[in-house]
Amino acid sequence: MWSDFFFLHVYYFSQFLSGNITFIAKVEAKDLLRKPNVKWFKGKWMDLASKAGKHLQLKESFERHTKVRLCFSFLRKQENYAGNYRCEVSYKDKFDSCSFDLEVTGKMVTCVCKIKPQEEEPEVDVWELLKNANPSEYEKIAFQYGITDLRGMLKRLKRMRREVKKSAAFAKGLDPAYQVDKGGKVRFMVELADPTVELKWYKNGQEIRPSAKYIFEHKGNQRILFINNCTMTDDARYYVTAGDEKCSTELFVRDPPILVTKGLEDTNTYVGERVELSCEVSEDDANVKWFKNGVELTDEAKSRYRIKVEGKKHTLIIEEAAKNDSATYSVMTTGGQSEAKLSVDCNLTKQISLALQDQTVRLGQEIHLKCEISENVEGKWYKNGQLIEASDRVKLYHKGRIHRFVIGSAAVDDEGEYMFVPDAYNINIPCKVHVVDPPKLHLDGLGEGNTVTVVAGSKLRLEIPITGEPTPKVTWSKGDKVHYSGRIRAETYPDSSCLVIDVAEREDSGPFRIALKNEAGEDTALINIKVVDVPDPPQAPDVTEVGEDWCVMTWEPPANDGGSPILGYFIERKKKQSSRWMRLNFELCKETTFEPKKMIEGVAYEVRVFAVNAIGISKPSMPSKSFVPLAVTSPPTLLAVDGVTDTTVTMKWRPPDHIGAAGLDGYVVEYCFEGTDEWIVANPELTDKTKFTISGLPTGSKILVRVKAVNAAGESEPRYHPGPILVKEVIEPPKIRLPRHLKQTYTRRVGETVNLVIPFQGKPRAKVSWQKNGSPIDKNQINIRNTENDTIIFIRKAERNHSGEYNMKVEVENLEDKATIDIQIVDRPGPPEVVTIEDVWGENVNLSWKPPKDDGNAAITGYTIQKADKKSMEWFTVMEHYHRTSATINELVIGNEYYFRIFSENICGLSEDATMTKESALIAKDGKVYKYPVYDDFDFSERPLFTQPLVNTFAVAGYNATLNCSVRGNPKPKITWLKNKVIIMNDPKYRMFSNQGVCTLEIRKPSPYDGGTYTCHAVNQLGEAEVDCKLEVKGKGFKTLQMPCLSEHHLHRSQKYLFGKALRKSSWIRDISLKKMAR
Repeated sequence: MWSDFFFLHVYYFSQFLSGNITFIAKVEAKDLLRKPNVKWFKGKWMDLASKAGKHLQLKESFERHTKVRLCFSFLRKQENYAGNYRCEVSYKDKFDSCSFDLEVTGKMVTCVCKIKPQEEEPEVDVWELLKNANPSEYEKIAFQYGITDLRGMLKRLKRMRREVKKSAAFAKGLDPAYQVDKGGKVRFMVELADPTVELKWYKNGQEIRPSAKYIFEHKGNQRILFINNCTMTDDARYYVTAGDEKCSTELFVRDPPILVTKGLEDTNTYVGERVELSCEVSEDDANVKWFKNGVELTDEAKSRYRIKVEGKKHTLIIEEAAKNDSATYSVMTTGGQSEAKLSVDCNLTKQISLALQDQTVRLGQEIHLKCEISENVEGKWYKNGQLIEASDRVKLYHKGRIHRFVIGSAAVDDEGEYMFVPDAYNINIPCKVHVVDPPKLHLDGLGEGNTVTVVAGSKLRLEIPITGEPTPKVTWSKGDKVHYSGRIRAETYPDSSCLVIDVAEREDSGPFRIALKNEAGEDTALINIKVVDVPDPPQAPDVTEVGEDWCVMTWEPPANDGGSPILGYFIERKKKQSSRWMRLNFELCKETTFEPKKMIEGVAYEVRVFAVNAIGISKPSMPSKSFVPLAVTSPPTLLAVDGVTDTTVTMKWRPPDHIGAAGLDGYVVEYCFEGTDEWIVANPELTDKTKFTISGLPTGSKILVRVKAVNAAGESEPRYHPGPILVKEVIEPPKIRLPRHLKQTYTRRVGETVNLVIPFQGKPRAKVSWQKNGSPIDKNQINIRNTENDTIIFIRKAERNHSGEYNMKVEVENLEDKATIDIQIVDRPGPPEVVTIEDVWGENVNLSWKPPKDDGNAAITGYTIQKADKKSMEWFTVMEHYHRTSATINELVIGNEYYFRIFSENICGLSEDATMTKESALIAKDGKVYKYPVYDDFDFSERPLFTQPLVNTFAVAGYNATLNCSVRGNPKPKITWLKNKVIIMNDPKYRMFSNQGVCTLEIRKPSPYDGGTYTCHAVNQLGEAEVDCKLEVKGKGFKTLQMPCLSEHHLHRSQKYLFGKALRKSSWIRDISLKKMAR
């Protein structure tokens, strides 16, 4: 991102007496949180920070009162410093630069400054270049953009030029090819003609599965695949299948451009001397081209120029320089270039009376260098091109024409190329100092006794650090055999030596000897190699006991533990007819017995065992003999009375929760009279129905009933009716079972359908009546249908006049029950009445308005404010969900004239129309300065307070239940849920939400064991509060199933409407409740 607000001024000072040039860049830093990154460059690539020293100094300072950062650059004036300079400033995603030209002629210094943002080069699509380029230009494009596999790209180019047939499954297919930089993100998108068709993605013929790298996304008919953090392995052919059709594409991952990190430097030399021009690039072994005066140089056998590559360093070598080698040499990569001048002059060695001599000294000895010049002149000493200053350790002597350099005790770092440069001559006197050091092995990283353990079959690469000057000669041997190459070989590097064993075998165990030797001495050591392996597989396990879904198995340990103690065992099982094994334990089993569980009844299984030691896992044992789990069913469920007469009792129940592999043959119904223990079979033959009538009973007697399920494994445990049943028809008082969501206001939008089912009970001949607001209901507008067990109120297309209080009454003889239902039909509100511009000052406008006359039969939840420039009249939203009837619009453009309009909003949405201001507001250019009033800060701190408590709740087993409450407090309180005073943590059965102060606990598919006391605890720095409620979870059957006089029709209707309609609408009712609590 380019920014034009960084630089305030760029100027320079030139002091002619001292010959110094000072450049100052003033950078505005008032909006920056920390120091920006400042760099100075000469030309296009040379970073002046790498040239800082005596002739160049870079400094920075910061003025706190002006928030301006000053960047200084000091140059000692020389003619070769003329050229183009550039200062770059960057901070996060912001960037700015300033360039200037410096001319030095005599005593005059001219500087021309230019401040302009650099233009970013557009990203080049190499794929499009290759598609449109001439074949003769392919190699040139490959080098320029860093293409390493040109042959592979040309093969893909040929394949992608084939004509693609029109597809019936894909409305829009993949592009022919995609290109992405290494480390970037790519997006594949297809559009399906039929969104129900199954879609699969493939890479080089292998299906892609969702992961952190591969992300799938669906948007309508669009199917999208994202590939994150692309590497060179992602450069492949991709295709997607939809049914029998597929669409393919190619992905090209491009390496980043090769940058020149250290450029060439100007060099002066003499005829006949060796010349080396070196640079460094950003990648190892990169493709680099050299040029002399614009003509490319090649590394041919007959060429005078030799090119040397060492990792990132590239060097151009001229063994014997000639006069005609003086030229401008340049190096070019795919991401940059650098150039330098080479000057070759005649040799002036006749001015040297005594040259420096190369020396070889041992570590700790004295280094003494001496030379003699034809005249008594001063000079400077250099080591590896760096100026040497005299110190306590380094002594420099000058007496007449003789110059001496002395170091009392030589160190390894003292080795290098030394040079003496006389001040009066354009010559230098070089020599080399070689410091030798006895070799030494560093075995600190090895284990006790220099022992190294390796797993059989794996590769060992043992690296031993070594020291010594010069680099010592290394020899590895085992016994009398010396290892240089083959499966066991030695690899030697300047600072280490490696013993490599490609595929370790147990015979490789034993001591290996390493020996070091150089001209300063020798060193040896013994290293023990220990090869270990995984254990042998155990014997086939035995299954000693079988249950309903479990078994008990035993086995013997393996005969060979592989040289490492057995740590434990892994157990797997599979179905006999399957080939897929499943791991049963993820923690090692320490014993030789195990109990597999959760098997399927009636299915034959096999088990096997793996032994584990410190090295790994053995091969599996032989499978055990097959076995089959089998058990009786669980007891029938929900046993209840369906009807009673003077001589019969009708019972009904549900099938067992668990039937098992043996199936279900039928049921046995038994009864006994109260006070006796003799159970009588009511059905001599099994019944396959879940309802049975016991006949021939004496009137007024009491009986106990039980039911058993029967299959091939035998009879299940009996299911007992909870109490004795009186054989006598009784009157059932009326009772309205008002659904939970109808106990609150039932809200629907205008035009939606209202269909409410209210179950009730009562015998015999219950009578139902309805009233709306105390008056009979108009059946032409509202349809009501009554049955023996429920009543239905139906409105096909709701209108606002349908809102009101509906009263329901159920009568059985002299008994009655009543219920009230509040129905609210809502619509979008009308627009606000009047919008007035109250005041205009500076860049602000104050608006006020009146609430709408028509609120849509629902509370106004906010307003949406829009503005429009008088010239374009394009409307833009400036505020949403605004609750007050006055607002101040800020940050308006001075000189523009604005109109404003406002929409009303309730739970149904925005009003269809908006009220616009009659006048416009002109933001004057020379307005008065508005002085903001000073207000004391209001303390919003508040301890937690529950504005809506939890309520006692009844839930149905198997259906999700939610507990809701609302709390306020500042700072925002921390919410904790508890069950029976125990904190609920990391339990996937519970989901907790908190939105705008509304706290929700969702219990997924609760069972009767989930019932209890639930507590919501809120705490902040000012205090704490809590509320609780009781949750009762009933069985999947409705409570009325336990009443003595319900018919089968009643059960069917209750299940159909209560558990069908009501539960399908529970999600919408919950959203309405949450919004009310939030208000």
